[in-house]
Amino acid sequence: MSVAPVSRPASVLAIALALAAVYLVWGSTYLAIRFALEGGYPPLLMAGGRFIVAGGLMYAALRLRGVPAPTRAQWPTLVGMAVLLLGLGNGMVCIAEQSVSSGLAAVAVASAPIWIALFSAIRGDRPSHIEWAGLAIGFAGVLWLNAGSSLTASPVGLVALLIAPLAWAFGSVWSRGRDLPSPFMAAAAQMLAGGVIILLAGLVLGERLQTLPTLKGTLSVAYLASFGSIIGFTAYVWLLHNVRPTLAGSYAYVNPAIAVLLGAWLAHERFQVADLGAMAVILVAVVAITLGRARAKKVVATPAAAVAGEDA
Repeated sequence: MSVAPVSRPASVLAIALALAAVYLVWGSTYLAIRFALEGGYPPLLMAGGRFIVAGGLMYAALRLRGVPAPTRAQWPTLVGMAVLLLGLGNGMVCIAEQSVSSGLAAVAVASAPIWIALFSAIRGDRPSHIEWAGLAIGFAGVLWLNAGSSLTASPVGLVALLIAPLAWAFGSVWSRGRDLPSPFMAAAAQMLAGGVIILLAGLVLGERLQTLPTLKGTLSVAYLASFGSIIGFTAYVWLLHNVRPTLAGSYAYVNPAIAVLLGAWLAHERFQVADLGAMAVILVAVVAITLGRARAKKVVATPAAAVAGEDA
């Protein structure tokens, strides 16, 4: 089994850029998914197709650049992550979005950072008091942001929304410290495996292209594959192995705020002054979680070798 060598801690700039990617890019995917569905793409076929295209292109590009392919020992972990993060985490949301309100979906997704913190605590990586406060404040901010939304769901949609954040959170924590290829190759392999799983699920559930998709819908799928998958998902996988899980999961608080702003700008959706208050609360939460990460780094002053062993 090959184990990645101990590397230098990630720079503040690299972390900031990766967070910006998951905050801004994933925040914009809400609207892109809406345009893709309105353009004639079934939800699971769209999600599976986008991950297969993104993963295939990225895998091919990495291999051409000489990046080693995942080993046989690494593939089971990669497939497991694909099932948890993409197959259940993303796929269940796609299923739920057909029969639940957008407000309830946003609230359910926003519970993921709390589950990440709980799973991390079970594993021994307990979040600090500041991080717990940030998690509570962030969840309250998302509730406020969706206070005027209808929180309705079918039984199937409700079960899907319960499974999705649990699977995503468990996969995010379970993957830390495991034998994996480079973050970029790991993301590409997961997207390939996850895309196949979601696509097959869509076909089994009877999804088919009923009409020729519109140009707007197709461009939206292309955006989801390139920005949402290649840039956003790769940034998230990188964050999982370079920052505390609670900070990596903070995207779930920021994304709804970005989605509301873009929806008001590009789709002329409702936007109220009260939404600004909710966004301010979410910003406070992210600052608290970030401060919790910085404080944890100062308190846990261990040699590089010890840190590497802690994640194993």
